Amino acid sequence: MNCTLCGHRCGVDREENERGFCSMGWGASIAKVMLHKWEEPCISGEKGSGAIFFSGCSLRCAFCQNWEISHMRKGLPVDVDRLRDIFDELTEKGAHNINLVNPTHFVPFIAKAFKRYQKRIPVVYNTHGYDSVEALKMMDGIVDIYLPDLKYTYSLPARRYSAAPDYFTVAKAAIDEMVRQVGPVQYDENGLMKKGVIIRHLILPGQTDAAKDVIDYVAEHFEKGTVLFSLMAQYTPCAEAVRYPEINRRLMQEEYDEVAQYLMNSPIEDGFMQELESADEQYIPQFDLEGVLPPEEV
Repeated sequence: MNCTLCGHRCGVDREENERGFCSMGWGASIAKVMLHKWEEPCISGEKGSGAIFFSGCSLRCAFCQNWEISHMRKGLPVDVDRLRDIFDELTEKGAHNINLVNPTHFVPFIAKAFKRYQKRIPVVYNTHGYDSVEALKMMDGIVDIYLPDLKYTYSLPARRYSAAPDYFTVAKAAIDEMVRQVGPVQYDENGLMKKGVIIRHLILPGQTDAAKDVIDYVAEHFEKGTVLFSLMAQYTPCAEAVRYPEINRRLMQEEYDEVAQYLMNSPIEDGFMQELESADEQYIPQFDLEGVLPPEEV
């Protein structure tokens, strides 16, 4: 199968161990499994979201907080049955949902695992947004909640920081497909999300105009009540941000205030706004392979 799972559409045969932009093989590799309590409140709830952190990535974001697993590809390979068992183990621990973190480049493998799983809780697809529509269609009927980033609308920063100049073209088509699949937001009796799309945007230092453009796009493109919008302020200079002096710093208060006020003045009514205090390395998980191996092998 020639790989077209992300916007790069490398076309390599990963089943024959050819490596494309993501540098990963066909079978999945996982770096951590945990009850994640730092997602949006309607995702994490009180007990936590059942996060599965996949290794590798289809983007090369210079500032990636998960660099150790996304770029250095730390993780352990799992087979389809082990992945299915991880779904069960998270459910038994009380996870509110199964949260697939950065799953794009493993979609066929993940879809195969879900065919062997009797779904009991919602499934979250937590992505950078650079997904092909073909990949997302493989998850139609499996995913209940899509949690995509909308990192850029401008091509220059998308090229400079993530090596994806066509990011916006790919991401907007992907998000439209996500909305088509799951429809407007739905909650359960406890206020937890059952279905829907939350679009995330992380404010980058010096990129307040870019953040405003993302807000404008979401406000103009989606009817009220169709999606939620999550403005994120947790940017912490990590990984190769040092190569780009303009983003090798934390977000300034005045930058955060400017974008936050712009969002409050926009037509967007539903969503979340992260506090600037969230920009702390303590919120970055330790990728220690927790939960990847079967309990009897630990």
